[in-house]
Amino acid sequence: MSRRVVRQSKFRHVFGQAAKADQAYEDIRVSKVTWDSSFCAVNPKFLAIITEAGGGGAFIVLPLVKTGRVDKNYPLVTGHTAPVLDIDWCPHNDNVIASASDDTTIMVWQIPDYTPVRNITEPIITLEGHSKRVGILSWHPTARNVLLSAGGDNVIIIWNVGTGEVLLSLDDMHPDVIHSVCWNSNGSLLATTCKDKTLRIIDPRKGQVVANNFEEPVALQEMDTSNGVLLPFYDPDSSIVYLCGKGDSSIRYFEITDEPPFVHYLNTFSSKEPQRGMGFMPKRGLDVSKCEIARFYKLHERKCEPIIMTVPRKSDLFQDDLYPDTPGPEPALEADEWLSGQDAEPVLISLRDGYVPPKHRELRVTKRNILDVRPPSGPRRSQSASDASLSQQHTLETLLQEIKALREQVQAQEQRITALENMLCELVDGTD
Repeated sequence: MSRRVVRQSKFRHVFGQAAKADQAYEDIRVSKVTWDSSFCAVNPKFLAIITEAGGGGAFIVLPLVKTGRVDKNYPLVTGHTAPVLDIDWCPHNDNVIASASDDTTIMVWQIPDYTPVRNITEPIITLEGHSKRVGILSWHPTARNVLLSAGGDNVIIIWNVGTGEVLLSLDDMHPDVIHSVCWNSNGSLLATTCKDKTLRIIDPRKGQVVANNFEEPVALQEMDTSNGVLLPFYDPDSSIVYLCGKGDSSIRYFEITDEPPFVHYLNTFSSKEPQRGMGFMPKRGLDVSKCEIARFYKLHERKCEPIIMTVPRKSDLFQDDLYPDTPGPEPALEADEWLSGQDAEPVLISLRDGYVPPKHRELRVTKRNILDVRPPSGPRRSQSASDASLSQQHTLETLLQEIKALREQVQAQEQRITALENMLCELVDGTD
């Protein structure tokens, strides 16, 4: 009798679990715009969610530690004149996020480490170049300040955010609406999908499609009959791809290998409520002490719920096989170096002792935005936004110092009053 051979894999028992109720983010009015983006972006410091907004577009940014019920007056990031369609955190600066809107613009924002008192309304820079709505954003994985945008005009633009200039414009490669765009690991190539049902591999610096003949798949997996868009998230460290169906209530995950059949089904995490969007935490934001290999942020109608994927291990020691060195926050190239033809792999960091975020770094625009056709007030707005942020921080520090001085003064007065009361008591006792 033949024995069935079970494939060996350390990820065969990946276990998904929703976080406890007090670890969720409640009372958030998640956007109801009909769009195929994930509506959520997360990094080791912040959670950003596109929200409902009257008369424009907005998103909310919460520190990861601020769980529970969110105050209805919590400050938003506002500035777009139409709904926000996509947001993406800069991989090289955890305080910088880009937003794309139906108003045809991209805005780049500096998020302070402290909670602002009012809405954040002034971006660092506004990028204008698309003629229709902008629905896709993606930062370059290794080059500093390089941002990709794709719009309803079937055009891909690659920007240098540090100068506000267009580095490359790919405007004749897609005959129809672009559905998604993704960089490869070192940012030398792009993969795009289009409404014409064609997958293209593009060398953006040469302006050429280097491959788009994918008639025969290496593997075919039947999913289900749902009409929802699948949001794929790939973890290159574990070679696991997670498929989250928008409007679905499950996360399916598969392991990718180099040998046939290439794609191996692992498991499905299911819950009761469908997801309206999904955020995916970078590897450096995970809790390695709990063998956490992935964390999702599932959007409901009015809340965001973390979902944690772990590999059960009995040992308390660091699991080297689960956590190879992973991309860190330092860029490997400058924008000009990448544009000139240089490529570099991501700068890796070890997660053995956990990840400690670097100190707050500010993005500064060093050159006038050449796309800004408005009056000269544009550049001054960018500068004033930076100055306003610094001014707010200075004001906060001044207030804290004044409070400290007042507290010391009150304590001194209390001591003086106590001393006077004691002297009075002694005088009264003496007269008796």
